[in-house]
Amino acid sequence: MIQLENVTKIYRSRGGEVKALDGVTLRVEEGEFLVVKGPSGSGKTTLLMIAGGMLRPTGGRVLVNGEDLYSMDEGRRARFRAENIGFVFQMFHLIPYLNVLENVMLPAGAKGEKADRERAAELLRRLGLEGRESHKPSQLSAGERQRVALARALFNRPKIILADEPTGNLDPDSSREVFEHLKRFQEEGGTVLVVTHSAEADGYADRVVQLREGRLV
Repeated sequence: MIQLENVTKIYRSRGGEVKALDGVTLRVEEGEFLVVKGPSGSGKTTLLMIAGGMLRPTGGRVLVNGEDLYSMDEGRRARFRAENIGFVFQMFHLIPYLNVLENVMLPAGAKGEKADRERAAELLRRLGLEGRESHKPSQLSAGERQRVALARALFNRPKIILADEPTGNLDPDSSREVFEHLKRFQEEGGTVLVVTHSAEADGYADRVVQLREGRLV
């Protein structure tokens, strides 16, 4: 499903070079819940962004569903990403002036068709947010905001969810809810890749790997 082959990422600046990833080879099987753990600065977010087609590696290949992501042009890669991958981030990235329903519908673009509204409302019900449709993000708790972000990630029926520290700003109860919803997505046939330093994630994972200084250990 997701395959990284000898992936390297080097950030260059006037101050020199930083090797964020150093020859990482990793395979995430279809239907697997994989957790990548490591301290801050270990390269976890870089790995996730490269796996999701958001950040071109310096070297190596990334295959998703057998497709070489970085042999695609930017437009095709964006379409592939929108159709196959949902993203969840630590900071939620909700649009503050849109209500909850509108935030969930963002992947549909400006259409706002009846079917899109029904899809968004159904996801909110599944995630325990019924009755919050007209609220703005500022009116929600952190846990509710993250569930809105998860609903948005699920809107296009992706095969894969990539989550970057999805519980980093949440209390224990909200963290557990988010992981339970990710597990449910997996149980329904999805693939989940989470990068985190949270010990709680281990209990939901099929496999846990460690990243240190840009290398799997």
